[in-house]
Amino acid sequence: MSDLLDGPVEAAAGLAVYGAAAVDAAGATSTRDALVRDGVPGRLAQKDATIWGPDAEQEAKIRLGWVDTHRRSRDLLPQLAELKTELGDLDHVVLAGMGGSSLAPEVIARTLGKPLTVLDTTDPGQVRAALADRLERTVVVVASKSGSTVETDSHRRAYWQAFLDAGMTEAEAGRHFVVVTDPGSPLEATATEMGAHVVLADPEVGGRFSALTAFGLVPSALAGVDVAALIDEAEALAESFGGERDNPGLALGAALGAAATQGRDKVALVSDGTGIEGLGDWAEQLVAESTGKSGVGILPVVVESPDSPGATGDDVLTVTYGGALPAGAVPGGGAQPQVAVNGPLGAHFLTWEYATAVAGAVLGIDPFNQPNVTESKENTNKILAAGPVAESPSFTAGPVEVYAPAGAPGDLTGVLRWLTDGLADGGYLAVMAYLDRFADADAGELRPLLAGATGRPVTFGWGPRFLHSTGQYHKGGPQVGSFLQITGAVAEDLPVPGKPYTFGELQAAQAAGDRQALAGRNRPLVRLHLTDRTAGVAHLLDAARRLRT
Repeated sequence: MSDLLDGPVEAAAGLAVYGAAAVDAAGATSTRDALVRDGVPGRLAQKDATIWGPDAEQEAKIRLGWVDTHRRSRDLLPQLAELKTELGDLDHVVLAGMGGSSLAPEVIARTLGKPLTVLDTTDPGQVRAALADRLERTVVVVASKSGSTVETDSHRRAYWQAFLDAGMTEAEAGRHFVVVTDPGSPLEATATEMGAHVVLADPEVGGRFSALTAFGLVPSALAGVDVAALIDEAEALAESFGGERDNPGLALGAALGAAATQGRDKVALVSDGTGIEGLGDWAEQLVAESTGKSGVGILPVVVESPDSPGATGDDVLTVTYGGALPAGAVPGGGAQPQVAVNGPLGAHFLTWEYATAVAGAVLGIDPFNQPNVTESKENTNKILAAGPVAESPSFTAGPVEVYAPAGAPGDLTGVLRWLTDGLADGGYLAVMAYLDRFADADAGELRPLLAGATGRPVTFGWGPRFLHSTGQYHKGGPQVGSFLQITGAVAEDLPVPGKPYTFGELQAAQAAGDRQALAGRNRPLVRLHLTDRTAGVAHLLDAARRLRT
């Protein structure tokens, strides 16, 4: 902690990065100096697409709009004010989006205390619960950059049918939709046919960098957020982009990149409790999907609190985040981080985006592509077309069916121990739960239990949400992961209108498709299927607790 207080602080526009220069064991200072010698700060501020090498140049040319998209986003403000007025009594905002289309608005709404229902799942129970909530007052923001995201299209279909079943005409139902998509996408044409409101996004900003575009601002504004303030915070911070000093994004990016090249290639993201809520989930996608490719990468590990297991380790860079600190306050909120980032939310978004681009330059990868994301999607489509493959469990432990490789133990705790004991130096365990993240929320307790038992980094992701986040890292990053997939029985399924499959079948196909992708990499993989979700989660947690006995 003394390093944080004694070392230089890089600050601009109320956002400060503490301790970045003190990560000397990882060479952060020399890395930062090399970036300055190469002119990276000024080049990035000017949107120079050559920073990441010739192989990345073509992609970077059409993906650097995030550098100044906040300025163009000001043009949205009158449209958003008019839209909010036109919607009138439709005050229950549901966001149907995945990954970059949903994570930033969720952070904004949570941090600023505004109600927003985020639907980023194919779990039929979670979808059914959303459909049953204040339907007559609901406006559905359907957000998809490509316009072809299967989860989001399924949500749109389900809500359209629900509005019609409630007695609305097609014209009345169309009024309940706001579509956010890129110009010319298939969804733009569909929205016009539906009679939905349409807001076009910045086409030169990739999904995970889109926090300050229409994808982040439209649902937030409809939920009651003063999005102009977020734009102001980002614009003030952007003035530091070209600077060699007092450039928080450069300091953070150099620290992340240098740490990864020197063996600290996991970054624990820990809230310090000072008012920025859920930023770790957004930064997880940004960092993992941007850097996890070509066998390299930075693995974000979202940690529940400063005292939760998994926040430290020889290969872990511990980073806390939060709001602006009052004078004399100690960074970290009680944790012992190597780096602390504090400031207003709009500045946070831009700082982390800039830092991720800088870290990509340090690692020598293209931070704007996602070459392995389509693999699980293609597997899913094949399974939906051909039907599921019959599988038999290795054994059953009460309400839990265990599907494990040959040679694994024959009891549930033993299988968990087999997974955790098999983690080599530099390895990690990913828990992937294809469940309802609200009704089955207790499953999240697995992460700290397993991290505490193994002493290794453990991540937790809700499926299929994580497929748009750490899913890229799992396939494209360092092949040192072990994987625990959890699926659950569907008590009451829900059809996807106009499609030959249900939400439950889509969810199962997505889980199976991801298993195929991981199995093809010969990494340790165990699937646990809960035949009774409530009892199964409790049984699984009990087994995890026994790891420490």
